[in-house]
Amino acid sequence: MIKVIFYQRADEYIGVKVTGHAGFARKGKDIVCSAVSALTINTVNSIYELTDCAAKYEVSEDGTIRCRVYDITPENQLLLKSLRLGLCDVYKEYGDDYIRVYFKEVKTLCRD
Repeated sequence: MIKVIFYQRADEYIGVKVTGHAGFARKGKDIVCSAVSALTINTVNSIYELTDCAAKYEVSEDGTIRCRVYDITPENQLLLKSLRLGLCDVYKEYGDDYIRVYFKEVKTLCRD
């Protein structure tokens, strides 16, 4: 199962973490994993290429994707809200067996 955690402070998204594998189909044919990967990577790339905000991302060997934004801007908030919309739609289509989306309120997010 894929686990998505959106980190937020009040109504602002300050990060996202995506872990796991959907297990919907065999490797290379898993449309749930493909959808989540495409949405997430496109959002991270868009934050880096289309905005001027300070951000950091990493992709682990196991496929975990983490992205943090340090400057809250209308542009990065729109991109992260768009990611939320897309991932919640994947959840609505495929459900708890393959993807779960969580929202975690945090007080601060330390810079690494």
